[in-house]
Amino acid sequence: MDVFAGHNTLTTHRLLHMRFTMPTSSTPSRRSFLQSTAAVSAATAGGVLLSAPHVHAAGNDTLKLALIGVGGRGTDAVEDAFAADKNTKLIAMCDIFPDRLEERYEPLKKTYGDRIDVPKERRFSGFEGYKQAIDCGADVILLCTSPGFRPLHLKYAVQQGKHVFMEKPHATDATGLRSVLESVKLAKEKKLSIVSGFCYRYDAFKRETMKRIEGGAIGDILAMHSTYLTGDLWFRGADPKWSEMEYQIRNWYYYTWLSGDFLVEQHIHNIDKIAWVMNGELPIAATGMGGRQSRTDKKYGNIFDNFTVVYEYASGAKVFSQCRQAGGCYSDVNDQIIGSKGTAQLQQHTITSEGKTWKHPGKHSLGPAYVREHIELYGAIRAGEVINDGERSAYSTLMGIMGREAAYTGQRITWKQMLESKQNLQPKEYAWGPNPVPTAAIPGQTKFI
Repeated sequence: MDVFAGHNTLTTHRLLHMRFTMPTSSTPSRRSFLQSTAAVSAATAGGVLLSAPHVHAAGNDTLKLALIGVGGRGTDAVEDAFAADKNTKLIAMCDIFPDRLEERYEPLKKTYGDRIDVPKERRFSGFEGYKQAIDCGADVILLCTSPGFRPLHLKYAVQQGKHVFMEKPHATDATGLRSVLESVKLAKEKKLSIVSGFCYRYDAFKRETMKRIEGGAIGDILAMHSTYLTGDLWFRGADPKWSEMEYQIRNWYYYTWLSGDFLVEQHIHNIDKIAWVMNGELPIAATGMGGRQSRTDKKYGNIFDNFTVVYEYASGAKVFSQCRQAGGCYSDVNDQIIGSKGTAQLQQHTITSEGKTWKHPGKHSLGPAYVREHIELYGAIRAGEVINDGERSAYSTLMGIMGREAAYTGQRITWKQMLESKQNLQPKEYAWGPNPVPTAAIPGQTKFI
């Protein structure tokens, strides 16, 4: 049976670390983000931001979208799509839970009117609903479910000849990741575009900073320290009417098979920035540690609340990656890069070299990065060109899984081991009812598969 689940974590996407960091964080508030998005929408409507030629797509100026996963990130993706291109409309929606589907449909319809063209016959739920939504005639599929289901949904969308926007991360285990790589390869053969939700890659300030780093501004990369230290997350409670499977999907963040653990679901933004700084060079091995110090209650499933991972590179460079989700603690989201000629703070868009410091002169805002993802996707489609983030973003996801497994097992995990891992965290059957899962990992006892 096929699977689907809604992804509803504003904190890990739209807000990134804002909700859980100190007030001095440079990340914008939800209100300021919406204001900046509105400005982008107005500019786009006036023809200002679309950098790619705006030509007809498949003989029709309207690009039709289907949304799979109507949680917070999914509905935000619709808003981003509408801000990016005035000639887009939503024609199908799917969520595993009918109540969430209807709950999210009404506000979208009220806000966007005719651009939400989703009558009841094109609103789907249940484990097979994603196929029905993808088959409704959309040009672009927005994959915004919890990550465990991404490989299956991407595979079907590409098989059906659809362009895809897929949220990060792209899998929760190596088996799923290999499926994603196969789908990415097929998409290239079919000349289909895939844009990933690693939004920092689309942030203008970080692009400019990275352009200077890649140009040698700080010399050879020697080391990097990347942090994502944040606070507590949501918990949706329990209901005696829910089966074990439903309980897990409604509280998906706390189950490794669904989220990949928070290193893979949230800190993966930093992991992708690490891959960017290392110019796509893949680590040869990782060692790590982590555990559950504050998440001791059974309601927190089987994920950790802290990780420290060290990635090793053939060049001798090392990357130190730390993440934590715990209330009442110091918060910090940063990426410090140490080079042979200087240093850089990627999150702050500063470079210091030879006694001089460069800082991006503009006012930082993440808002346009979320919209820019969609601008470049639809621009490529309309121009008859292909944009495909798939392989790059899949390897970033695998780096996250590699770090998690190093911490879970307490072993040094090589890239080759990770690529060949037989681990498959997905249930044997996707159906309402029992769904036993392993207890939280114990380093030194949990085995690498």
